[in-house]
Amino acid sequence: MNLKKNDIVRLNIVDLTSEGMGVGRLEDGFVVFVSYTAPGDVIDAHILKVEKSYAYAKIEKIISPSSMRCESNCDVFEKCGGCLFRHINYNNELMIKKNWVIENFKRIGKIDIGDIDILSANTEHYRNKAQYPAGYDKDGNLRFGFFATHSHRVIPSSNCQLEPEFFSDILKLTENFCNKHQLVPYDDETGVGLIRHLYIRHGKSSGEILVALIINGGELPHEKEYVDTILSSKLNIVSIVLIQNKKRGNTILGDKSKTIYGKDYLTDVLCGLSFNISPYSFYQVNHDGAELLYAKAKEYAELSSTDVLMDLYCGTGTIGLSMAKNVSKLYGVEIIPQAIENAKNNATCNGISNAEFFCGDAGKAAMELASKRISPDVVIVDPPRKGCSAEVFKAIQQMSPNRVVMISCNSATAARDAELFQNIGYSIKKTIAVDMFPRTGHVETVVLLSDKKVDGHIDIDLDVEKLEGKSGTAT
Repeated sequence: MNLKKNDIVRLNIVDLTSEGMGVGRLEDGFVVFVSYTAPGDVIDAHILKVEKSYAYAKIEKIISPSSMRCESNCDVFEKCGGCLFRHINYNNELMIKKNWVIENFKRIGKIDIGDIDILSANTEHYRNKAQYPAGYDKDGNLRFGFFATHSHRVIPSSNCQLEPEFFSDILKLTENFCNKHQLVPYDDETGVGLIRHLYIRHGKSSGEILVALIINGGELPHEKEYVDTILSSKLNIVSIVLIQNKKRGNTILGDKSKTIYGKDYLTDVLCGLSFNISPYSFYQVNHDGAELLYAKAKEYAELSSTDVLMDLYCGTGTIGLSMAKNVSKLYGVEIIPQAIENAKNNATCNGISNAEFFCGDAGKAAMELASKRISPDVVIVDPPRKGCSAEVFKAIQQMSPNRVVMISCNSATAARDAELFQNIGYSIKKTIAVDMFPRTGHVETVVLLSDKKVDGHIDIDLDVEKLEGKSGTAT
């Protein structure tokens, strides 16, 4: 079929990509991706763009809706791009995400993990952090919202279903203040404008709220009035911070900050531990989901009081510290210096004395620890989306722990890494998915690997290089 832009074609949607695109095929097998569709939909699709082996389209008309469909409860769902599944009921979303994990392990890692469970703590209002860029609405008023997909166009939003409802109160108060004093939103193309982002953090357990305004300048006009405006909400505001960011580009937070009300941070409790959270601190955005994830990782670790635990890619130490009381010694490794300082402070604040944290690349630091004959019984890896480095595999092989617990935000690279772990003698014992970010295209995976066989060595560098091209997301 000689497909071209603006053609209308009939499609059966048979699958969904991790980017939320429905997958349909023409009679000759040519693939067409269509946004906001669901497996089982029969649609007429309006072709938008044609490439050599696939095309993009939008819904022209739904001929027969999928049984997976539901009514969206968000007015800007199809404009914002933050959620992929507002039009699909949640049970089917879980099924789709579970299948993503299973198929990635099968296709990329060449590992059949069978059927697995997928856990979820909550589906609405779970985010404890929001960063809203500023822009103009159609009437020329400053509004906060979210960037439309693949653009810097701000879609105004005051009632995001992923965030606590009271975030909208703070958002509206800030908008009213800015418009009253004719403060101009920042334009990244010109570098002009004062108001860049509104940033809100919430402690789910403590109830404390931190509000930060990111500005392209040194001062906020009518600063005291802004404080009074936010406090008029009668919410549990414990901190209001101004953050200066005069740099061009997409970075949200700047290097300089000034607390204009309260303390510099909020405090929250996660897994029984207390954490001080500044605007710069890493902290899981889904509190209840994080507790579910950490509990599953702890269960898989099978810790005893004599064990030595190593937490690679430890961030601010939350995962390892949540298990520190169950082991004799905890070592944490993270490349970001500020995160390591936070981890050390978190240990001190919680009276944890059996933890040591090291700043450096996870692989190189782990190799150094291995050279010092530090032999952990259990290693936890929670790498970035690109997965573990070759040095991490070499260090783990040298340290030879009994068990490795891998937490991953990207099941494609988790599948690749699982195959590499098998190549150095570890086998998968358990796998589970955790839906930390319902209604979005993300899903976490927890894997237990154990039963190391010392004769399973291969050249990791070559294998990583070979597999890099196969670690993308599955469709």
